[in-house]
Amino acid sequence: MGRRTPSSNSSPESDLDTIKVQPRDSGPNLEERDRYPAHYSNQYSRPPGPPPNYQPYTKWFPWLVPIVAIVNVGLFVLVMYVNDCPRNSQNCFGTEIFGRYAFQDVHENPLLGPSTTTLQKLGALDVKKVVEGRQLWRLLSCMWLHAGVFHVAANMLSLLFVGIRLEQEFGFVRIGPLYVLAGVGGSLLSALFVRKKISVGASGALFGLLGAMLSELLTNWTLYENKLATLLTLLLIIAINLAVGILPHVDNFAHLGGFITGFLLGCVLLIRPQFGWVDKKKAPSGYFAASKKSKYKIYQYILLIMSLAIFLTGFILGLILLTSGWDGNTHCSWCHYLSCVPTPLWSCTEARCATTQLGNQMNMTCTSNHKNGTYILSNPNNTIEIQMLCSKLCK
Repeated sequence: MGRRTPSSNSSPESDLDTIKVQPRDSGPNLEERDRYPAHYSNQYSRPPGPPPNYQPYTKWFPWLVPIVAIVNVGLFVLVMYVNDCPRNSQNCFGTEIFGRYAFQDVHENPLLGPSTTTLQKLGALDVKKVVEGRQLWRLLSCMWLHAGVFHVAANMLSLLFVGIRLEQEFGFVRIGPLYVLAGVGGSLLSALFVRKKISVGASGALFGLLGAMLSELLTNWTLYENKLATLLTLLLIIAINLAVGILPHVDNFAHLGGFITGFLLGCVLLIRPQFGWVDKKKAPSGYFAASKKSKYKIYQYILLIMSLAIFLTGFILGLILLTSGWDGNTHCSWCHYLSCVPTPLWSCTEARCATTQLGNQMNMTCTSNHKNGTYILSNPNNTIEIQMLCSKLCK
């Protein structure tokens, strides 16, 4: 398999003396290349490309995200079992159909779900219990609870839509911790600003996945085609979801905290090597030569270090402020607009009621519309439930 190279003296003897054996993959000599430039320019000027089905990055089977969705739905069913509305409340919705799993009255919980007392007992984010009772575990447990059927359905559909794609690309080892830490980050920011209401739901973790998608796009910018269109589409989706958070009774601080946490962690956990760097153990034999480029670009290293530093600093500082009883609203007069913007259609101010109590019976009068109501409380000291009843009365 040699290539015969003609010499300047063309005789049979001299030709035999000048035969040289070259490797199979060597290119033509300089004389032939200069003589036939068009023939060799495309064949030898660059290394051969990858096979049609070559995948430079591992594709993962998405099993964790569906399991997380199933666990959330299962926990909601368990919460409804513990709630047992027909036994603990006078007014329930769907008792004849669902029996023990009937929902609280739609005026109390329009999302078709349990009572606030049940959610509070099972791990909802209650700042008073976190600060005074040192129940920091509620920062984690609240993200697995949901306020109603509509709440859990919307969150789980969003999780499947966003999470499966990310798990396919990056695997459960990266997406699992990112999901959990983003949920805790959302709970932490919520606890610093939402002081008088309980909070439940996986929205913070979901916004963390959206934030991670954005930071992954920016961190791995050179690997994408149609960069601008992808970026604009993703920003539009994020903006719409954050805009929903300015409605009343929606914890937008959890959304913002989860998004920021996910964005920072995306720069750390979802970084990809550049195409110029190829691991020789994974590359198909004969398709790629060893690259002299570094595994990551300089800007990727910078983003990784900065994001990790900001994440650790913010998390530690947030925990210190929370456990010390710091109230963000007293230090930021405009921050409440991030969670609710008043319009002619709704008000963001908390309802206020005058109450008189006799045992478990409470008489309540709304100070704004002067409506009266009498309620039987399962726990007369539950300020969260009392505030919910007041809000219902003042509507």
